[in-house]
Amino acid sequence: MATSSPYPTHPPQPPYPGAPAGGSIRHAHWWQRRSVRYGALSALLALSGLVILALVRQQTGTEGFLVGLGLAVLPVPLLIAAFRWLDRVAPGPWRNLLFSFAWGACAAALIAIVANSFATRWIATATADPSSADTLGATVIAPIVEESAKAAAVLLVFLFRRRDFTGIVDGVVIAGVTATGFAFTENILYLGTAFGTDQLTGDRGIASVTAATFFVRIVMSPFAHPLFTVLTGIGFGIAAAAADRQHVRRVLVPLCGLLLAMGMHAIWNGSSTFGQYGFFGVYAAFMVPAFGLLTWLVIWTRQRELRTVREELPAYAAAGWLTPAEPYALGSMRARRIARDYAGHHFGKAGARAVTQYEAYATSLAFLRHRGRRGRAGVDFVVRERELLAELWRLRDVARPALDHAARATAPPVPVTAPPWPLHGTYGHPAAPYPAYNPYQS
Repeated sequence: MATSSPYPTHPPQPPYPGAPAGGSIRHAHWWQRRSVRYGALSALLALSGLVILALVRQQTGTEGFLVGLGLAVLPVPLLIAAFRWLDRVAPGPWRNLLFSFAWGACAAALIAIVANSFATRWIATATADPSSADTLGATVIAPIVEESAKAAAVLLVFLFRRRDFTGIVDGVVIAGVTATGFAFTENILYLGTAFGTDQLTGDRGIASVTAATFFVRIVMSPFAHPLFTVLTGIGFGIAAAAADRQHVRRVLVPLCGLLLAMGMHAIWNGSSTFGQYGFFGVYAAFMVPAFGLLTWLVIWTRQRELRTVREELPAYAAAGWLTPAEPYALGSMRARRIARDYAGHHFGKAGARAVTQYEAYATSLAFLRHRGRRGRAGVDFVVRERELLAELWRLRDVARPALDHAARATAPPVPVTAPPWPLHGTYGHPAAPYPAYNPYQS
């Protein structure tokens, strides 16, 4: 456990020393190298993708697979954009999102297909009742298997990309993108199978099974799988914000989130057994309110993150690392956008990227200090703080003018009322009022 000092050290005179010179470099073993780990993970996901591709194509046929693929891809960009928008305050690296989507679409989908099929066949054989086995498999087995498989991606990011996993929003984004990938593969299977059924029966148009499946899975409930798994992500997000010594909380809260995800998934899958209008009843009375509540929670958390930026960064401005206007600009999404546009106009695309990086580093620094003040930072707090400050110092020449401009452009006007007595002095006309004070005017 580490805590932050209320008075950060002052920046050195430029150029800023990025890293201490000297010292021996310890070479990692070959299996500890990042390239080896990334290669092994990529090979695992690629192999899972090839296997799941073969299984889905075997069940749907080539034509059904292509139709399912074309229809299933439609909600994916919208869902990814929505989760990326939620993550704009402190955006995580794209590699985490790519891993999450690939895990959901390949590894988790493969685990679900194999495990669900095996469990359903075993229950049907043991009970000699295939109908009950299908119902039990959909309402009990599938939620447990699928949510556990999707939660594995969140757990891996939580364990091995800990610096990128700092709170509820990060958990929601990783879980949501993983579930989006899983739903993408599942939708290919369902839509492709529905198309094959229509080919056999000759149904076409709005009355076809394909149209009904598309309406239910793509139009009405594209958020269903993300909604379930987001509960697991919230649990991991709460655990990420907890102190290292709170071992029980760091274990029980993600487990509770996983159990809630399984329960919601089971209710959704079992809605068809609740009568003729059971599906619509569960959708209207349960899924839509839950979706609205979780959306409000995530947006509220995002606003709290911006407030944390505004409250924590002034300490670094007082120490000279930031200008006085930067905490305000970095705590406003509108000011951030104006700063990026300003840098892009004056310094080109490289300048806009530099400001984007500066905003991300400053936000991470604010979160790090917030955890440190609460006694929740790790033992590497000082090292991480110096790394982030070094990156800010490196990018300051481009970012500072842009953020100062954004602060002036978005600062609210400060009304000034002239006193009732005449004014004299150096302000020009004897009766002229004091000029309006702008704290960000250069």
